[in-house]
Amino acid sequence: MSERPVRVLLADPAPMQRSGLRMALAAAGIVIAGETGDGTEALDLARRLLPDVLIAEIALPRLDGLAVAHAVTDSSLPVRVLILTAQDTDEDVLAAIAAGAAGFVCKSAPPDEVTTAVRAVATGGAVVTPKILARILTRVAEALPAPETTTTSKLDALTDREREVLIHVARGHSNAEIAEALQVSETTIKTHVGHVLTKLRLRDRTQAVVLAYETGLVKPGA
Repeated sequence: MSERPVRVLLADPAPMQRSGLRMALAAAGIVIAGETGDGTEALDLARRLLPDVLIAEIALPRLDGLAVAHAVTDSSLPVRVLILTAQDTDEDVLAAIAAGAAGFVCKSAPPDEVTTAVRAVATGGAVVTPKILARILTRVAEALPAPETTTTSKLDALTDREREVLIHVARGHSNAEIAEALQVSETTIKTHVGHVLTKLRLRDRTQAVVLAYETGLVKPGA
């Protein structure tokens, strides 16, 4: 039994662009279920035709491609959106992903890259043009704080005594042992432990131990 061909809906305001794309996709055995140059109509056709993939330009009249992608996603339609556009700024890519698009390809991409992207998106994959992906990943990496900053900042909400208690907890000491070491009552230690868990949004002492090691508050073997 032969595999069902991928069905796509084209949404681009330029007739020549749609014509070239239609020919390239048809040559690859991909079925064109419909086409339009208008965003509002693209959404209507997506709902009526239920193509496997909606290929949309961002710059569509009445409803842009990002809004269309968002509406398709919100409607829970069994339609995957692939943005094929001349607009390829980082903001455009991130906005497309946020809108629920499963793919983002530049119009300058060769036909085989586009058809490969369509097939990948149709089967549940996600695709971003390689050169854009490299750029986006670099930007994301630069935006991430250093691991030390991320983890140690989690402890900023603790008082010095609460940090001290957390160190003891991480070393496996019981409340009674901590109370004896700090010369306070066991009830006081219970209160401190409760504050530590609440402030750090931890479920239990086990999570507190893990965090203490992750942040470097306690070193293995120390």
